[in-house]
Amino acid sequence: MSDPALLGDGELEAELATLAAHIYAGTCRWLELVAEFDRRGNWAEQGAVSCAHWLAWRCALTPRSAREHVRVARSLGGLPEIHASFARGELSYAKVRALTRVATVESEREPLGLARVLTAAQLERTVRAYRRVSTDEARAQLEAASLSMFWNADGSLEIHGRLAPEDGALLLRALDAQRDALWKDVRGSAEPRPVRQASNAEALAAVAEASLAGGDGARTGGERYQVVVHADEAALATDGEGGCELEDGSALAPETARRLSCDASVVRNGRRSRTIPPATRRALRARDRGCRFPGCQNHRFVDAHHVHHWARGGETTVENLVLLCRRHHRAVHEGGYRVDHEGRFFYPWGQEIIPAPRLPGGDPAAFLEHHSALSIDASTCEHGLGERLDLAAAVDSILEIEKWSSRRARAAPDYALPAATSG
Repeated sequence: MSDPALLGDGELEAELATLAAHIYAGTCRWLELVAEFDRRGNWAEQGAVSCAHWLAWRCALTPRSAREHVRVARSLGGLPEIHASFARGELSYAKVRALTRVATVESEREPLGLARVLTAAQLERTVRAYRRVSTDEARAQLEAASLSMFWNADGSLEIHGRLAPEDGALLLRALDAQRDALWKDVRGSAEPRPVRQASNAEALAAVAEASLAGGDGARTGGERYQVVVHADEAALATDGEGGCELEDGSALAPETARRLSCDASVVRNGRRSRTIPPATRRALRARDRGCRFPGCQNHRFVDAHHVHHWARGGETTVENLVLLCRRHHRAVHEGGYRVDHEGRFFYPWGQEIIPAPRLPGGDPAAFLEHHSALSIDASTCEHGLGERLDLAAAVDSILEIEKWSSRRARAAPDYALPAATSG
């Protein structure tokens, strides 16, 4: 690789454009690997919440960027023409990301044509405008809203409901906001959560928690929980199976009661006491700043966890306390994770949790050699014409594509495809 300062203007521009196309082809290959990794579910075995969570940790992405890469990776498999153009370095990731929001396998050719003549910014604007138009034309209203809740025999709460579209959208936005906060806060952490839908349940619980906390998350665990738990002292002080239940009679696991009592008001013989004194809590916050679980950056809704539980003789001192967010407090109690007095965390199988490994270094020459079979030069990337955007015409084109696709779908015969055969 020559020193960029020694390149002429034409050489500099040509190498910039050529390497950009190589990067896009490499990104396509990387997303193919992401899709396969997501399909196999290997991320769950490594203690990640989802494939996007693993990418954010292992490949040094932000959680939001990781989720978007996984979405695009999943979409590419159903868009062969866009996929092929991306693999040749003709389309940038920005253009592919926009296309995957509107293109279908029946209609990908026409949006692909738009992508070749529009810049990435113009294509993104066109897709946003199209989605607004299609939303304005959509949906008849409403079915009766309902919400039912009941306790199951195992103590879990089951919820069923149906909301009007605008109320449903409001709920989803609230869940998205809490989910984004959870993703941001657990970036790189190692708590396992193999079931993807659990993030919705956690987000809903976070919405309820934020409401009880007044929205700012500043209240402590003992102040914000308005849930009464009755527990035998023996169940708190030992690993026994003493009785623990909510005020309405729903049973709790003793370990769950021990977690809740780590940072809560405790009533013994009619006398109420605060588990964590205010001065100790202030010192703890000044030291920890937020959740201490490896990779977690959550500083809201944190509990003070007793490394050696108070009911077993552990002291309520800064040396015996560590701040943990709700997710990781649960991981340490019910999830089998462990923390010691030195602040080291361990997996349930005993291995110490270490920081995320550094990404391996890359060799630009090897990168180009890997793409030697591709016909890439300075003109490969379809950067767009750069002319003034006629937004109305562009959106009309996509709407025509959708109408054509709908007519084609209605006209398609309703029969099952034959099974594939070899030979």
